[in-house]
Amino acid sequence: MREKVRIALETVRPFLQQDGGDVELVNVTDDGIVELKLTGACATCPMSIMTLRAGIERALMREIPDVRRVEAVAG
Repeated sequence: MREKVRIALETVRPFLQQDGGDVELVNVTDDGIVELKLTGACATCPMSIMTLRAGIERALMREIPDVRRVEAVAG
């Protein structure tokens, strides 16, 4: 599933990058939790949790039904 997540992230990455941010895949657990690190402008943006939930999580869950949740991790 990690490879599927990596590929799906490529579809949302350009939207993040146009605002000076990006996303890094940290881990995919066996129970469908995707752990991401927001980088660049996304790391400090007050709207980053909204981006994570409404943008990234929704896109991943649409592409990969096994994804249950997306979480941001510090790193």
